[in-house]
Amino acid sequence: MPTLRLALCQVNPTVGDLAGNSGLVREWTRRAAGAGAGAQIVAFPEMVLTGYPVEDLVFRRSFVAASKAALQRLAADLDADGLGAVAVLVGYLDADGPPQVSGDAEPGRGARNAAALLHHGRIVATYFKHHLPNYGVFDEDRYFLPGDALSVVRVGGVDVALTICEDLWQAGGPFAAARQAGVGLVLCVNGSPYELNKDDVRLPLVQRRAAEAGAMIAYVNMVGGQDELVFEGDSMIVAADGELLARAPQFVEHLLVHDVELPPAGEPGAPEQVLADGMRVVRAEAGDIPPAPTGPAVTGGTIAPVADEAEVWQALVLGLRDYVNKNRFPSVVLGLSGGIDSAVVAALAVDALGPDRVVGVSLPSQHSSEHSREDAADLAKRTGLDYRVEPIQPMVDTFLANMSLSGVSVENLQARVRGVILMALSNQEGHLVLTTGNKSELAVGYSTLYGDSVGGFNPVKDVWKTLVWRLAKWRNADAARRGDTPPIPENSIGKPPSAELSPGQLDSDTLPDYDVLDPILIGYVDGDLGRDGLVASGHDPAIVDRVLRMVDTAEYKRRQSAPGAKISMKAFGRDRRLPITNRWREDG
Repeated sequence: MPTLRLALCQVNPTVGDLAGNSGLVREWTRRAAGAGAGAQIVAFPEMVLTGYPVEDLVFRRSFVAASKAALQRLAADLDADGLGAVAVLVGYLDADGPPQVSGDAEPGRGARNAAALLHHGRIVATYFKHHLPNYGVFDEDRYFLPGDALSVVRVGGVDVALTICEDLWQAGGPFAAARQAGVGLVLCVNGSPYELNKDDVRLPLVQRRAAEAGAMIAYVNMVGGQDELVFEGDSMIVAADGELLARAPQFVEHLLVHDVELPPAGEPGAPEQVLADGMRVVRAEAGDIPPAPTGPAVTGGTIAPVADEAEVWQALVLGLRDYVNKNRFPSVVLGLSGGIDSAVVAALAVDALGPDRVVGVSLPSQHSSEHSREDAADLAKRTGLDYRVEPIQPMVDTFLANMSLSGVSVENLQARVRGVILMALSNQEGHLVLTTGNKSELAVGYSTLYGDSVGGFNPVKDVWKTLVWRLAKWRNADAARRGDTPPIPENSIGKPPSAELSPGQLDSDTLPDYDVLDPILIGYVDGDLGRDGLVASGHDPAIVDRVLRMVDTAEYKRRQSAPGAKISMKAFGRDRRLPITNRWREDG
């Protein structure tokens, strides 16, 4: 059987950076085809040329035209680089008509989520994504029209089918067509965002599609952060019988090179064939590719999965690093209260950016305990970040001397003064302000609007409070295992959580214990359970009613919250979209 040396380039593009992304493709193709690698086919992720997702940039004809022109230039540049003989598959934005939202829209024509196979300076084949996801963070029905043809390209004596991401997540369509077309390999390019434990779902899914297609599947996924999304890679090659042949690591750029034995192509089929379900098969031929590899077979290896906490920590670090770097912020600043949330955010920031790019500010008031001040200073010493102290009480007293405030108004005033100081440091020194509210607090509105919620990015926005504690313990244990200083003070982990905005205040004064609260929130927010479902699950009806009222009335706060990396099945923002003005209540 023919042997092909296949390279999956798990790379980190930036949305809108057509020149930079083209350079990424050229650089990684050079690495894949170079000495010691010798790849004959190189595949890149979904829409790697434009970055993904491009959202409403799809509607800008100038951007679509630039994407198509960049693809043509890339094909010519690869040829000029001496890489023209290598078959290179790249995702990009295409269009065969005006945007569907325009007055001159044409039925059946418009923007396309596309992939193109480049060879010898030309575009040999183009594939338009067939299944368009329209759930969770995806709005592809808003942007794209589906393709109705499966592109099959003969490369090195093997028939290779081209597919894109969601095509893999649904039965039928392109993979069923691939079986009827008799292909030996399906290349699937992906922009599949991270969720906790999604890697456990992905392998069985690829195995099901391999069985459906009766062919080997090479799955290449993007890596990196894009606003609230994190792409973790986890690229893989699975044989037709479901055997996992190679698997890339998560959360890092990676070149996966693997020799695959594939069935030879049969007699050339008709250039175009209509299948029973209405899909068309369109065939093309790439021509000569570099010689078949000699010597020992090259294997890509397989990476063992890591613990949940390690996986989430890597996702949060990558999401934060790319948000800061891709938006060209020089550094970040955050308030250090001595509590667990700010400690975890500070440790994430140091891991993502290094201590020289992180400023931590202690903002004590008259209610700040001595142990909280000491814990903030201890964290700064452990991590080496730039530590400052800015007492807020003189500023609070000035407000109170000019306004008659009491109770929760005074508590919120303290939080807002802290926000003003952090934003002032941001304006003065150019830092991005990180806010530190966890998902549990965001869910029930336990935050001060324009106070502790102030900031440009929230690394723990999608992290439940109980998971925040687990992450802190894991990070410290991981540091100890490696012989490093644990970054998070044990006092910050062990003490009862408190906003310290009034004497002796604890979170439990206002909220149920987090061990009770989080399971209710997970059921209501992530699982869309109603009141009856939550009570049937064993939760106290009175507590359920109380929690649901807090969640429902805090929607206006969440709508104004900073973006943060998505790590759950349903994050606030892109995933969970509810009206602010809404009189429906689960308690009737």
